[in-house]
Amino acid sequence: MAADKTTPANDEVVAVSDEALQKAEAFVEAEEGAANRLMGWAGRISTTIAVVMSLFHLYAAYAIVPTQELRYTHVAFTLVLSFLLFPLATRFRNRVRWWDVVPGIFAVATIVYALWGGDDFTDRATTPDHWDVIVGIVFIVLVLEATRRTTGAIMPVVSILFIAYAMLGPYLPAPWTHRGYDVARLVGHLFITLEGIFGVAVDVSATLIILFTIYGAFLQQSGAGKFFIDFSLALMGGKPNSAGRTVVLSSFLLGGPSGSGVATTVMIGTVAYPMMEKAGFEKNAAGGLLAAGGLGAILSPPVLGAAAFLIAEFLKISYLDVIWMATIPTCLYYMSLLFMVELDAKKFHAKNVTFTPEMSLGQMTKRYGFHFISLLAVVVFMIIGYSPSLSVFYAIVVTFALSFLRKDTALMPSKLVKALADGSIGALNAATTCACAGIVVGIVTLTGLGLKFSSIVISYAGGSLLLTAIYTSLIVWIIGLAVPVTASYIICAVIAAPALIKLGVPDYAAHMFIFYYAVLSEVSPPTALSPFAAAAITGGDPYKTTLQSWKYTLPAFLVPFVFVLDPQGPGLLLSIPKGGSWVDIIEITIKTTFGLLALAAFAQNWALRQNTAVERGLLLLSGLLLVFPSLIEAIVEWIIGRDISYTYVPGLIIGLGVVLWQARTRSPSRPALTA
Repeated sequence: MAADKTTPANDEVVAVSDEALQKAEAFVEAEEGAANRLMGWAGRISTTIAVVMSLFHLYAAYAIVPTQELRYTHVAFTLVLSFLLFPLATRFRNRVRWWDVVPGIFAVATIVYALWGGDDFTDRATTPDHWDVIVGIVFIVLVLEATRRTTGAIMPVVSILFIAYAMLGPYLPAPWTHRGYDVARLVGHLFITLEGIFGVAVDVSATLIILFTIYGAFLQQSGAGKFFIDFSLALMGGKPNSAGRTVVLSSFLLGGPSGSGVATTVMIGTVAYPMMEKAGFEKNAAGGLLAAGGLGAILSPPVLGAAAFLIAEFLKISYLDVIWMATIPTCLYYMSLLFMVELDAKKFHAKNVTFTPEMSLGQMTKRYGFHFISLLAVVVFMIIGYSPSLSVFYAIVVTFALSFLRKDTALMPSKLVKALADGSIGALNAATTCACAGIVVGIVTLTGLGLKFSSIVISYAGGSLLLTAIYTSLIVWIIGLAVPVTASYIICAVIAAPALIKLGVPDYAAHMFIFYYAVLSEVSPPTALSPFAAAAITGGDPYKTTLQSWKYTLPAFLVPFVFVLDPQGPGLLLSIPKGGSWVDIIEITIKTTFGLLALAAFAQNWALRQNTAVERGLLLLSGLLLVFPSLIEAIVEWIIGRDISYTYVPGLIIGLGVVLWQARTRSPSRPALTA
């Protein structure tokens, strides 16, 4: 594709500085791991292994590979590449040492041992022999070390604590006590069965996550990512709010090619921030919007985040069902972002930013519009009736074929090799997380911790669904501060979801609730990588940028409560509520939409003009009455000492009243530059 399809006519600020980009890329590495940049024979060997790994999984998507062989082989490839591409410590980067090669050899040896044992090996799960225990311990240590290299030390530490919990059960205080398990029993369960390390999480990693990362790599190498940003710039024009609109639209389109909230933030920020600066956006607000856009990329169909594939597996439903469930919440999220962008344009007195497009929107779409076909191919194949893995396989084939429509996008051999290698390498972070999380899941199933934990949460909440939901959100959020999104979802799905389900919440609503709060770790300190990366680009304060990102992501924080607390809540997941009809879906969507608009005006401290303190408080009340009525009900019932019957009419009246009042009163002379 040509260089830049859209360039500013005036160039007081033409690009983000190299120093800012390096700082931002450091946050991408913090999420995806500080990988080696290998040259020479080491680079060729690692690239070859990565390409073979991708080809194997593409073959497995089309042909039939037995479950055990597929999972074991997937983990073997993952461990070998993790040890080659991720150094023992950052000071050993960009070279392969003996301590990188030896663990890889041991990893292959342990997998060969397991596969060679066949049925006799799997039959010894409850009573492993001496060599099984030794090999199993070595394998568990290798998984922990590979995860430490790719994602950091916290997830392995969490896994070790769960192992300690399993072994120290008889010595723990009630209600945490249990019978306890020795090393042999733990190794048998975690290493030999398909309920531990090789369980559901690794199955999803081997059959879906890696295929989607390969798909994303094919899109990226064919130039889809650049086209989506250029298309967004051209479509939004040179209006004062065009920079903000570009961030919102391009973040949605880039969810598939990038597959990472932080990477999406950086990719968009390098192009959009100079425009935002010229338009008059305040640095921290601009960074907050960039981070919110990056977060949206994880929440947006058709790819969503890696954890979304796990939802389908845990619930035993089609991934297409997960996509449908995410549709309305995604629309609400971006609707709220766009509304806040419009308010920003007024609030910051944004100036017009004039562009001189190299190509018109029509010309650009005519030349490169085939990328939209590639992006939508996955959903189309699933609608036709193909399985998710086969749908991704055919989408990759379509992307490959369409790339040859233009010479500059064609996936010629060099680009094809890069796409195949990047596909596998891009999956390592999620794959090691899934393998390590398998330890946690295995311990939870072995000890019954999930049901025990749910009983404890419900007990602390006094049987209140509202308090249980709040406690669950805090648990997921706190765990998400320490571990990646995928690991956070897996851990909380097995220990926290049962509490909500036990109180009558539909299982799919409970899992979507946990998924959304796991994703929010992307914008929460101390691991707020997306806002920190955005701040590096804009030159803003990282923590002020994080606060601004919370403002923009307000819908993601509140809408999940509608899933579990409102009787009509499942309607937002395109599921007809119990005893209801399709009218409930429309009604809850409209109520939530108006509620989010009120909350957006509250968060921005701006509606038709800058809000007064009273107006801001009324907008907050209006939004909560529409989006989170259970909280208001609980407070009022506690004050008056009796039950009340809630309707959404007061929320609409209050919000409309504020807007009408502002329409009749004079606008303040000075805008509120921060909220």
